[in-house]
Amino acid sequence: MSSYKQTRVRQFVFAFYMSGIMSLLMSGIITLINTGMTEGFFHRWGAAFAVAWAVAFPLVSFIAPMAGKMADWTMARLFSKERRSD
Repeated sequence: MSSYKQTRVRQFVFAFYMSGIMSLLMSGIITLINTGMTEGFFHRWGAAFAVAWAVAFPLVSFIAPMAGKMADWTMARLFSKERRSD
């Protein structure tokens, strides 16, 4: 597999895991805050997670490369030689 293809597959796999983990945690926390640990909590959490992941996966796939470029841009400015005082 070429380096380019491997990079593209890695981005897809990263987006899959990142969106899944974040959706699972965020939907669980928000469901707990909104409804408490009452009967049917796990059913409500599961439904919220399914919707959250369906939205998060395409968004992370699109936004992660842009966020990486923004982070690179920010780091370059924070640690440029002109800004250093030492």
